[in-house]
Amino acid sequence: MSGRPARPILPLLRRGLHHSTTPSGRCLSSVPGPPDAIPSTSSPPPPHSSPPPPPPPPDPFARWPASWSPTSPPLPPFTASHLREAVSSLAASLLALPEPDPDPSPVLVAHSFPALLAVSPLASLELLSLLRPRPLLGLAVFSFRRALSPPPALGEFTLGISLASRGRDPDMAAALFAEATSALSPDQALYNALMAAYMQNGLIDSCVEAFHALERDPRCGPPNIDSYNILIALFGRSLLVDHMEAMLRSLDASGHPRTIGTYNALIAGYLTAWMWDKMEAAFNEMMSGPVDPDATTYLLMLRGYAHAGMIYKMELAYERACKHAGKVDMVHIRAMLCAYCKFAHVDRIQKIEQLLQKLGPDDYKPWLNVLLIRVYAEEGLVEGMERRIAEALERNTIVNTAQVMRSIISSYFQCDAVDKLAHFVRQAEEAGWKLCRSLYHCKMVMYGKHQRLEEMHGVLDEMECFRFDRTKKTFWIMHKAYLSCGRRAEAATVLGMMWKHGFGLPRHVCVQ
Repeated sequence: MSGRPARPILPLLRRGLHHSTTPSGRCLSSVPGPPDAIPSTSSPPPPHSSPPPPPPPPDPFARWPASWSPTSPPLPPFTASHLREAVSSLAASLLALPEPDPDPSPVLVAHSFPALLAVSPLASLELLSLLRPRPLLGLAVFSFRRALSPPPALGEFTLGISLASRGRDPDMAAALFAEATSALSPDQALYNALMAAYMQNGLIDSCVEAFHALERDPRCGPPNIDSYNILIALFGRSLLVDHMEAMLRSLDASGHPRTIGTYNALIAGYLTAWMWDKMEAAFNEMMSGPVDPDATTYLLMLRGYAHAGMIYKMELAYERACKHAGKVDMVHIRAMLCAYCKFAHVDRIQKIEQLLQKLGPDDYKPWLNVLLIRVYAEEGLVEGMERRIAEALERNTIVNTAQVMRSIISSYFQCDAVDKLAHFVRQAEEAGWKLCRSLYHCKMVMYGKHQRLEEMHGVLDEMECFRFDRTKKTFWIMHKAYLSCGRRAEAATVLGMMWKHGFGLPRHVCVQ
């Protein structure tokens, strides 16, 4: 079973504890540990001091102190490396469990998790950080861990609250916070984890209340920069720009310097509110200050410029983001494609083609394909437009906007491609796309231009089939078609039909 690889490691861990005489400054959380883990502050013994006696073998069932001290000596390198290996093996076995709500107890017991925890409480921190992709599974593991000795440390509760935040369970986050504060002295990181959980779930009042509770709590210091950044981000994503700016002023008054997280949250708030001038002003202030932008900053600016139609600045932000991050994710590639489709720009088709090469087969989005159909139609590129139409039909994408349909028929009309238009109308009817009277009127005009009068009359039957009534424009198209062919009698008959249907006659028409 999955527990076999982990068992032989425990004797190695214990032997490492027996035979190590000089502690190393390298602890489990130093590489790569969870961000919430507390680094060790202990230092090696003086070079001339006598080595301490070897500790007795750890008893997995012995009672540990009520809390683990951050100042306890770090594990020797030999022990730490094997502990990381055991925890990684355990995490891989847990992540392999089927979703959505597996029971992790058998795997934890098979991998001797209680014994790993007895070797070092850091094993729990490492394991919980590795389970962040499966937050519900991580919460189940933490529930199992809370029944073991020693009791969870503050960092473990912080990670547990973070898992509850990822799992969209603010009630669980609040319950873990209450349990932690009743047994331990809270710190700013614990409050910040609770505020982040409320922020992720859009609970504004609860988040603000937690911030004020942190201000009043005498057991830990005042709110730190992360506390302010969480509220700034919360107000920004909630479109409460006035509250966001007020919190920024409170941050400045507190004496904490602004960080990259402050500016990114501020820019994201202005972006969400579509306040382009203030977004750019915050970025320029950042550029002129001591805080340098990072890849996230440039991606935020890229998205803001794309929505605002500032193509040149968007391209500049794209170059800077590529320089910092090496590549740009698909979300921002699609934002750039959307901007090129919506706003006229020099060589936009060439730039669109270059960006499309970065998309994979699984990156298809129906709304983006519809925008591409429209932009190819507006540029008169019938071949590219038809490729996108074929892809949309293949993927069962339904176009439900008349404006896109009119762009398509205008492209066919400009190219005088009546047969291609007729084929497209037939496909649109079968696929359930948005139909409009303009589709059929355009076919009638083009059939009349080519003097294909029988097919023009057939369009009237198609209109009746899809319940499009004949309008004054319908009769006028037929009248002009007959006149262009020299068939004045039929043209006069059409005028009579116009009169019969109550449309009247155009002022410049005289019936003899």
